[in-house]
Amino acid sequence: MVKIITVYGNMLLQAMGKTLLLALCGLFFACILGLIFGLMSVVKNRVCNIIAQIFVDVIRGVPMIVLAFFVYFGVPYLLNNMMGLNTPVMTALQAGTICLALNCGAYMSEIIRAGIESVDKGQMEAARSLGLSYFVSMKRIVLPQAIRTMIPSIINQFIITLKDTSILSVIGFPELVNTAKNVQAATFKSFQTWFIVGIMYLIVITILSRCAKVVERRLNRGR
Repeated sequence: MVKIITVYGNMLLQAMGKTLLLALCGLFFACILGLIFGLMSVVKNRVCNIIAQIFVDVIRGVPMIVLAFFVYFGVPYLLNNMMGLNTPVMTALQAGTICLALNCGAYMSEIIRAGIESVDKGQMEAARSLGLSYFVSMKRIVLPQAIRTMIPSIINQFIITLKDTSILSVIGFPELVNTAKNVQAATFKSFQTWFIVGIMYLIVITILSRCAKVVERRLNRGR
């Protein structure tokens, strides 16, 4: 185990950095998608509600590994062979980011919807009675209050997204699990390699979990 750490430790740390980068990129775009579809699910428009519900149901109903293969292999084939577009080959980072953004975005949409619905409806009615438009009322009155309840769930979703990056080893992205496979193949030490990887995940996820609890306690004290 000591030999693996001394020889391949730097490689594993770099892979963890790439894992965190991928998770952050995925979460960033997931927040955008989640906000869009979360708002669509609460507006008083039947078409928007149906579109948001279809997005959530479809993405949550497809396994992550299937979504990864579809984005990495299926989408380029669809664009180049079936639609006749000469698009460049998608990198593993791009495909991984899209996959995580879609998967996490569906759950973020539900987090945002629940956060908005947790705010008393009288807040929106009071803002509208003062002459504010729906979207201005949502932006200035409802969302700032909803974010307080959403932040702990968003941090927890980031932890889930970080663990989901391990699935993207199937498309060749050099994240921690994919790198660990190469280390295992070079050293023939399965137990030691995966033990080290497990400890690395445990340390990062424990730190994030503690951060989520600290944020939640501070938000509760601020109420």
